[in-house]
Amino acid sequence: MTRVAIYARFSSDKQNESSLADQVRDCRRYAAEKGWNVVEVFQDAAMSGSSDNRPGYQAMLAEAKRGRFDIILAESMDRLSRRLADTAQLHDLLSFHQVRLFTKDHGEINKMLVAMLGMVAEQFVNDLRAKTKRGQRGRIEAGMSAGGLGFGYTALPNGDRAILEAEAETVRRIFRDYSAGVGPRELAASLNREGIPGPGGKPWKDTTIRGQRDRGTGLLNNELYVGRLIWGRTEYRKNPATGKREARVIDKADWVVTDRPDLRIIPDDLWQTVRRRQEASFHAMPRDTEGNPLNRLHRKAHVNRPGFAGGSNS
Repeated sequence: MTRVAIYARFSSDKQNESSLADQVRDCRRYAAEKGWNVVEVFQDAAMSGSSDNRPGYQAMLAEAKRGRFDIILAESMDRLSRRLADTAQLHDLLSFHQVRLFTKDHGEINKMLVAMLGMVAEQFVNDLRAKTKRGQRGRIEAGMSAGGLGFGYTALPNGDRAILEAEAETVRRIFRDYSAGVGPRELAASLNREGIPGPGGKPWKDTTIRGQRDRGTGLLNNELYVGRLIWGRTEYRKNPATGKREARVIDKADWVVTDRPDLRIIPDDLWQTVRRRQEASFHAMPRDTEGNPLNRLHRKAHVNRPGFAGGSNS
């Protein structure tokens, strides 16, 4: 009897685990109608099809190479992949190992269908990305939120945000203390000792406070605190080799900036004082030959006291 492996996947936040069960059920019914024997079921929950770096998918390929089944069956090609290159590579790999590829919607997949369905799936991803970005830009230009609120704010029923005074006071404290010389690590430790919750109710970390200046991340770099809503500093693209998203800094000319003076928490003079201290800290931090900051935990310690040939500072 023909041995079949079923593959199911979902990624959208509008779907859930029942989507996997539905796909598997429909594929089992299709296999039964063909008189095939289902010997394996592979699944990936809440994982994008724009990368093949998925545990269920990779396990399926490994078993296909071992000859564990004769056919791979999925609900549709976009469940297997949304990238034309990955779809073509999958078909070539399965053909080499004499494994046929079927979908419930289109039957057996040949080279022509691989090209056609692969292009359709990839274009869907590109169109969805463009529409999402366009919608976010429109919300920002209207002064609304396009995603995260930011610490110090609360969501309103109309999709806008407003200052949350309890958190806003913590923001002011962090800016004041940092401008007075307290470092992010000390600030985080102090806030945690006092039981003051950080963003999302999580403990404070020094990185949560200092962030990265060029990307506008971190509490000290959030320009909404001075009434400027900025969108488009960075763009995240998924690396097809790793399946992980990587950030790219966008040219300042392409940022979308909207004034929201009603959301100001920090006065200009305090904001500028923090900027100057950040700049001084940036230039004072030791760096490697490529300009990257050295991790203090891995730097060599030097003792300046006379009479000591070595040792470490405390």
